Amino acid sequence: MIAMDHRLFGRTGVKVSPICLGGMMFGLWGDNGYEESSKLIQRAIDAGVNFIDTADVYSYGESEELIGRFLSENGLRDQVVLATKVHGPMGEGPNQGGNSRRWIMQEVDNSLRRLRTDWIDLYQIHRPDPAVDIDETLGALTDLVQAGKVRYIGSSTFPAHQVVEAQWVAERRNRERFVAEQPPYSILARGVEADLLPTCQKYGLGVLAWSPLAGGWLTGRYREGTELPRSRRAALLPERYDMELAENRRKLAATEQLARLAEESGLSLVEMALAFVLRHPGVTSAIIGPRTMEHLESQLTAADVRLSGDVLDRIDQIVPPGVNLNPADAGWRPPALVDASLRRRP
Repeated sequence: MIAMDHRLFGRTGVKVSPICLGGMMFGLWGDNGYEESSKLIQRAIDAGVNFIDTADVYSYGESEELIGRFLSENGLRDQVVLATKVHGPMGEGPNQGGNSRRWIMQEVDNSLRRLRTDWIDLYQIHRPDPAVDIDETLGALTDLVQAGKVRYIGSSTFPAHQVVEAQWVAERRNRERFVAEQPPYSILARGVEADLLPTCQKYGLGVLAWSPLAGGWLTGRYREGTELPRSRRAALLPERYDMELAENRRKLAATEQLARLAEESGLSLVEMALAFVLRHPGVTSAIIGPRTMEHLESQLTAADVRLSGDVLDRIDQIVPPGVNLNPADAGWRPPALVDASLRRRP
């Protein structure tokens, strides 16, 4: 393992690498089996990465299984801060998902088994669940911490007001508190700068940013005048990639300007995009989700990149602070925006 600067994760005292290895592409979703995934994990650890994030829903448990097998067989569990998430559906049953005590208490044991570990360093609630009182969720998570199955708890893609509510409930009900939030954050999706990131700073939360490359938009593959890449992700999330939508055409125009700025600055677009996210004082670590070794190598170098004030000013001109060029990139829509009946009196 080589040296990499580490950062304090909120107020926990735990130190993590600014680059976090994401496991979404391990398994079926990334068409990566054990051999391919193992090489990526080992290379990241050799580069100084000590933070790995996955979720139960990634390839329906296969990502956790591959990561757990590698860490167990190579005796590396103690060297890694291991994070996973719960919330998404893991079956067709009505209670095989969500943020209820019943599901959390059941699914944590499934994750522990797949990860081949006795404890999870950071157990995160993957998305808000309007049907569940946050006290119900925090009560279950508190019991898991007290049982030694989980070290710390966190949220993912929670709006700022729900982050605050969770902190208040934890204090008033004597629950374990969320010590971290995992929001979407990239140059193309800067909405969290307005309220979420300042809220995390106020409460001393570690921030683990997902999709810092904007779902592939900031890899250099999306350029004007070229055939845009096709991917499984684009097919599943057309609202974020369909070029018939004005929001995505705005993203393409901004990406072209950003690519030129990176070239002028002697950087790859990947390096500039990751370095931008890591420059925010509220961000602890950025999740990378490589599918190939080439992807991984192109992203590891970003930890050493320091963007100048002039480059950051140019980025602000291309995509203003606090703006999501496409609202769909926010990662979660409040029920009141999805269900028209919640906005209309009968």
